[in-house]
Amino acid sequence: MKPPQGKHKAQLFESVLGVMLANAEVLRVALLEDTAAQHFETGRHLLLRRGHIGTIVMTYEGRTLEVEFSGRDGRSYALLPIGGSKLRLRQLSKPKTNSLVD
Repeated sequence: MKPPQGKHKAQLFESVLGVMLANAEVLRVALLEDTAAQHFETGRHLLLRRGHIGTIVMTYEGRTLEVEFSGRDGRSYALLPIGGSKLRLRQLSKPKTNSLVD
């Protein structure tokens, strides 16, 4: 599936997640369980622990999200598709549900 481009991508984030520029912080998510990953530069095996924070960069069919994980230096080290039920929105206000997909 080809990702949406430009304005269409913004419309998708707004329609699926209710995300607009004014509340973009909701793109930050926390893992609800340990998740295996692979460092995309070195190929080294990684274990992302429950509670690890990532950023949603794309949605697939509204059920699976592409999530990027970065170090404190801002450099990305893992990018992987994760089911919405395995993620919790990291919001300043209390989320409506514990996961992204009911």
